[in-house]
Amino acid sequence: MSKAKIMVVDDDVTSLELIEAMLVPNDYEVITVSDSSKAVATIMAKKPNLILLDIMMPGLDGYATLSKIKENKTISNIPVVMLTSVGFDLNKELALRLGAAGYITKPVDLTELLNTISRLLPAA
Repeated sequence: MSKAKIMVVDDDVTSLELIEAMLVPNDYEVITVSDSSKAVATIMAKKPNLILLDIMMPGLDGYATLSKIKENKTISNIPVVMLTSVGFDLNKELALRLGAAGYITKPVDLTELLNTISRLLPAA
């Protein structure tokens, strides 16, 4: 049985390493992307089961990246969870309106992260 693939898109390498360290022991395959402009192409190539997406990134921010994912029929069905240090209700509402399946604020709570992933991924 293959592991679920989770893609983490964040410009902060420390955040990428932290999330990967949280997910790998829980039997997930983790794909990291630090350049948001390459995220959509990487999603198309790797076909992850779920995407964890930061909002505050240089160039293409998380909202623009989320919009590009949801506009692309090939990958629009992949659940996207915003993973960000921006905890304002307005930001959360915007993300959900754009199609995010969840919203987790940093610092990441492992239990919240795993519960969100298991809620969004079909049981293997």
